[in-house]
Amino acid sequence: MVVPNSLGELDPVALENSLMYIWDNEKTFEKSIDIRRQNKSPFTFLEGPPTANGKPGIHHVLSRLYKDMVCRWKSMEGHIVERKGGWDTHGLPVEIEVQKKLNLMSNEAIEEYGMEKFNQKCKESVWEYEESWREMTERMAFWVDMDNPYVTLHDEYIESAWWSLKQMHDKGLLFRGHKVLPYCPQTGTSYSTHEVSQGYKEVSEPAVFIKFKLIDDDVSILAWTTTPWTLPGNVGLAVGPNVTYCRIKVTSPPSESWKEEGVQK
Repeated sequence: MVVPNSLGELDPVALENSLMYIWDNEKTFEKSIDIRRQNKSPFTFLEGPPTANGKPGIHHVLSRLYKDMVCRWKSMEGHIVERKGGWDTHGLPVEIEVQKKLNLMSNEAIEEYGMEKFNQKCKESVWEYEESWREMTERMAFWVDMDNPYVTLHDEYIESAWWSLKQMHDKGLLFRGHKVLPYCPQTGTSYSTHEVSQGYKEVSEPAVFIKFKLIDDDVSILAWTTTPWTLPGNVGLAVGPNVTYCRIKVTSPPSESWKEEGVQK
């Protein structure tokens, strides 16, 4: 099927939309599952749920591409592949987003605002970008059931997680241990590395070049550091046994263009 634009040329966007309309109108995804039910050979797929209160990005397209390839391959082998979507609605990113919107930057402020009202705002926040996720999913032709998803804030999901935990406990698969994690005094809980990166921002830091004079030779090793405040405590220079170092004789002073390029001498 070729969809031309007003100039008579191929229009990829119109082609995508026309295929999406055909698949939706003819229930192509649903039929691909129903016609294989007699085989009774399921291939279970539960999508690792995205966080609905964050916008989808190009990395989500890439990861979902691989998921879709595996599911389509298993379908072609004759398996029933009921692709159930899901939404991750728990976690600190949701709370932090709501805290910023309501300007509640301490536990005391949240308690004064009201825990029940705060929880409700969090539940509303997680669906902020649901339509954007649906549009991206449909445009990239990722076949997954988004009308009957599992949602991590639903009681039945929470109860199933506790049930699974109890099964592991009863079988002796749980143990008590220790692990060092970043800790947030504001929220009173530990952070994952992903949550720590939520506060990432680009900043300018000073960088300097330092000469370390050798003890047994009239030469120096030139080193670069972005943490000059540690220099007063330096007692030596770490070198790599597998790193190639060059001995260079300087015959003229450094160019003043260094300053223009933002390099501190």
